[in-house]
Amino acid sequence: MIKDYDIIRRPLNTEKTTLQKELFNQVSFEVDRQANRMEIKDAVERIFNTKVQTVRTIQMKGKVKRRGKVLGKRRDWKKAIVRLMPGQRIDFFEGV
Repeated sequence: MIKDYDIIRRPLNTEKTTLQKELFNQVSFEVDRQANRMEIKDAVERIFNTKVQTVRTIQMKGKVKRRGKVLGKRRDWKKAIVRLMPGQRIDFFEGV
């Protein structure tokens, strides 16, 4: 059985995700590439003790980067946008 912390890798904290959190009560995470929506929903509800309304997932392609003559590629990853039920919230940086 896969653990909750293996499914939810890290929260994404950008200007866009901050705006989504304030306006639409949505939180974004980097998740395991094999995780489905139900596993992501259950993991978020257990880890953060909140209720989830919907989960949307996006397969993100890794960027091609160059260092001198050498071309490299960052890894592909999966992003999950989780909408919380009204009145629910997740605070990553409380009191900062």
